[in-house]
Amino acid sequence: MITGDAAYIKKINRSLILEKIIEKGMISRADISKATALTRATVSAQVADLLDEDLIIETQLEHNSVGRKPIMLSLNAKAGYALGIDVEYGQISFTLSDLLGNPVCEKTVECTKLDYKSILQLLIEQINSFTDEFADNRYGIIGVVIAVHGLVGKDEKIHFVPRFQWGSVDLKNDLEKACQLKVHIENNANMSAFAERVFHHHETNSLLCATIYTGIGLGMIMDNEFFRGNDGFAGEIGHMIVVPRGRPCTCGNEGCWEQYASEIVFLENIMVEKNLSSYTYEDLRKSIAEGDQDILERLDNYIYYLSIGLNNMINMYNPDTIILDGEILRLYEGSIEKIEEHLTSTISHYRHLSISSFGKKSVTMGACAFAIKHFLGVPMLNLQYVDDEKTYEKNNQN
Repeated sequence: MITGDAAYIKKINRSLILEKIIEKGMISRADISKATALTRATVSAQVADLLDEDLIIETQLEHNSVGRKPIMLSLNAKAGYALGIDVEYGQISFTLSDLLGNPVCEKTVECTKLDYKSILQLLIEQINSFTDEFADNRYGIIGVVIAVHGLVGKDEKIHFVPRFQWGSVDLKNDLEKACQLKVHIENNANMSAFAERVFHHHETNSLLCATIYTGIGLGMIMDNEFFRGNDGFAGEIGHMIVVPRGRPCTCGNEGCWEQYASEIVFLENIMVEKNLSSYTYEDLRKSIAEGDQDILERLDNYIYYLSIGLNNMINMYNPDTIILDGEILRLYEGSIEKIEEHLTSTISHYRHLSISSFGKKSVTMGACAFAIKHFLGVPMLNLQYVDDEKTYEKNNQN
């Protein structure tokens, strides 16, 4: 039984009501009362506050039955915007969404300077630009969530970003001072996992999402909460050793999983071994289409090492749902079936294995959803993702 003072109980009730409105899309006051076990008087009082705050809207349904027309409640998606940012090596991606997670604007900015001060200044300029341009509603930008490819502690301080060689920086504090907005800092794999849970896998209680682009990170959601470990560093699965005394890794060990199964290493190895100036995803797509036997053999070897790490993950966590977020698997037809052929252990148990349908958008979409969750004060979101090609985009390359 929940106990506490009146303000605390009111906050809990508000959260329950908002969560149910978001989950159902449209719902009446009476149905909220039934679904939450709150009295109709409590629901009516909370709904009146939410209407005053422009967080929800009323819609009167038209129907032919006898009696009063039902008034339905839904979240006011246009009341504010969430800004999700993915700070990658070489580029920073921005997605601005409404309060239902629908993308309103997308933008990618190249960054050639990787030092902390340069990236900080770029982020300040871009965030302030978004703030000025999107101030056409009551709340403007309700929060900013920045995902980085490195170690983020429970205190949201960045402890290490390998590709940038950043150590012990307080990006959250620096941005909040400069931009006057609420900022959260998260690991990129956590945000990919959150996007999958919020937009696609509403029923799962145990979800793992492995991002395999520039390294390998693991986002873990257990009972609607992130599994972070003691300091917040859990999920650095790419540095699990799969080949003793294998290839040297930037972390200081040898034979780390990401040296055999991250996409950037796969592409770079082809470039070096074939003495090419570059080798991109588009080059890989063409090689696959042409039936290049050397590339196909390399891909099968890549799948083999990827499967080794996945087998270890499954045995450690016994997950319900596993999502792989990478472009190579989307290009290589039948990759999931090939992976599953290697997962033959009689003690490995999972329910569902699939490739992320978001692509690289998963990080920024998860970041937007995470900002919305914090703003609304709800324990979890169940949203619908619509990949609309007509979405307003700004893909400026600076």
